Amino acid sequence: MRIGIFSDSHDHVDHVRLAVSEFNREGCELVIFAGDFVSPIVVPPLRKLRCPVVACFGDNDGNRIGLQGGMRIVGPVAEGPFGLQTADGVRILVAHIPEQLRGMTDGAHVVIFGHTHKPNIRTDERGVLAINPGETSGWTYRKPTIAILETQPLSARIVALPELPPVPSS
Repeated sequence: MRIGIFSDSHDHVDHVRLAVSEFNREGCELVIFAGDFVSPIVVPPLRKLRCPVVACFGDNDGNRIGLQGGMRIVGPVAEGPFGLQTADGVRILVAHIPEQLRGMTDGAHVVIFGHTHKPNIRTDERGVLAINPGETSGWTYRKPTIAILETQPLSARIVALPELPPVPSS
């Protein structure tokens, strides 16, 4: 199963559109969002996904009622952490802040989080694959990224989103 992962969109609608296009191009069967939409303005582009999406809130999500309302159309959004199991048996734990997962990873094959805005993929000493897709917004490091998870065999990769041309000054 191919799963798209993104986080920390921080209201950057254009980069969310690019992420959606990339997830569709990759043929993702599920998309997981690991927190910090910030406001409902980034939800409408998710309607173009050709697969379900599940999401957790982050620490910068202000209008949670509006986000929940908008997400009703595309998929559930919940307080993190939450877990899910894929059809092929891979157990995934999702939260926005990595510390929220402390002490909860027993039995998980994959943990997904955001918050730091730094893309990172690593396997811990127990064989748990940890994925931070980086920042979709690109606001902090100017390098918007997402991640793609393959459940069979279990692997992940970071994907850089294309850079948008600068807005001409007047």
